[in-house]
Amino acid sequence: MTALLLIPLLLPFAMPPLARRALDRLAPAAALWALTAAALVLAGACVAALGALVLTGLLELPAFAALGELVHPLRTPAGYPVLPAAALATGLLTVGAWTLARSALRQTRAFRTARAEADRRPAAGDLCVVDSPQPDAYALPGRPHRIVVTTAMLRSLGPDERDALFSHERAHNRSGHHYFLAAAELAAHCHPALRPVRTAIRLAAERAADEAAAAAVGDRRLLARAIARAALAGQAARTTPPTRPDFAPGATTGPVPRRVAALLAAPAGRPRRSMCWIALLLATCATLSATAAATGVVAFHHEVEVAQGEEPR
Repeated sequence: MTALLLIPLLLPFAMPPLARRALDRLAPAAALWALTAAALVLAGACVAALGALVLTGLLELPAFAALGELVHPLRTPAGYPVLPAAALATGLLTVGAWTLARSALRQTRAFRTARAEADRRPAAGDLCVVDSPQPDAYALPGRPHRIVVTTAMLRSLGPDERDALFSHERAHNRSGHHYFLAAAELAAHCHPALRPVRTAIRLAAERAADEAAAAAVGDRRLLARAIARAALAGQAARTTPPTRPDFAPGATTGPVPRRVAALLAAPAGRPRRSMCWIALLLATCATLSATAAATGVVAFHHEVEVAQGEEPR
């Protein structure tokens, strides 16, 4: 049981290099789905494994053993440091829950502020213009979806570039990319190795919106120029961070030079074999982690039943 519970704690360390390969080998939308699904499965398996380790340690204590109606000692591997492992697992779960709660509170406040500001402004369709000296543009989820752009950003772009930028933001809202970003944030607080994956998911979302907007605009160079000029304007004028939640994607998010280079390059056909291998590795990693966690939890439950006298020893 204990060895199985270690697998979900170790497999997430394989995700960062796999995420980098997925961004290079898979289409942006496919990479977004694959990375988000794998990160969520790995995060859930990690939490389940840590929870089982915590319960194993608690049931070694007489007070919790009596509360759990154990009539026999809980069987654990000989020489295994049950209590230190349970204490470490408790600390990891506590830190993860604390950082997640802080992030959720901060994101909720930022979303409410951004939403309230957008709802106070007159909207032209889904477009909302905010009077601000800080160049910014982002897709704001909610009902209805909004494309929020500041007056400083509008002044920084030409008419065609504005339309291209709006197409990028509409692609975010149309594809529900805020759900992917929120899932990536959740997974990042479950295991430290999944934090770089959060960054990869953000880039995949931006690249997916880039490709969707390029198809809608019909001019990849125009979109690349709009994103580059928007990013330069934001960097030149930024004095304070934008007041928007992290799950509200913006056109200037992520490594803009890499995105611009991908737009300027002709869409190249990716080798089908490498795509299959990356997708298979991600699926294998997630499946192994989930299977190990589920098997370990079931084995722990069986040991508890044995200790309670409900199953033969």
